[in-house]
Amino acid sequence: MFDGKTLKGWKANENEDSFWVKDGCIVANAPGRCHLFYETEKPFKNFEFKSKVMTLPHSNAGVYFHTRFQDEGWPKAGFECQVNNTYHDPKKTASIYGVADCLEAPAKDDEWFDLYIKVESKRIITQVNGKVVADWTQPSDWKTGSNFERILGEGTFALQGHDPDSTVLFRDLYVKRLP
Repeated sequence: MFDGKTLKGWKANENEDSFWVKDGCIVANAPGRCHLFYETEKPFKNFEFKSKVMTLPHSNAGVYFHTRFQDEGWPKAGFECQVNNTYHDPKKTASIYGVADCLEAPAKDDEWFDLYIKVESKRIITQVNGKVVADWTQPSDWKTGSNFERILGEGTFALQGHDPDSTVLFRDLYVKRLP
């Protein structure tokens, strides 16, 4: 997904200066909200996603999946895997934001950790350093809010640049399609 040198294959929305490459990492530090969408011809449905992530103290970001590009705003489609170890939001790293929330940080700031997301059919599993943080299956009667399309279907990925005081680094981003 990432060549370690450029943002080729990725497209930022609101604030293009929010993401850059440094020392083989995608650095997310937004002057305001911004999302970096992975460009793909074929949407992802079932997959395994892996990345190494490091948060600086009091930083917030996320990895959206089953989403789609939009010019502005928080992604309306798909789900967010939260990235937050010490930011004031109580929903911590590897939470499926607003759906299966973890209230205790499974990783530490200033240290690389492995973030893993698996979607298979209607089930999402998130892990940090090999430990399951969230394991959620979308109920058959799942309803979404009027402003959001939080349903498992298909889509792409987006990295979140949350705010000017949040710096998060991503490296070794991989995705494997599953049947």
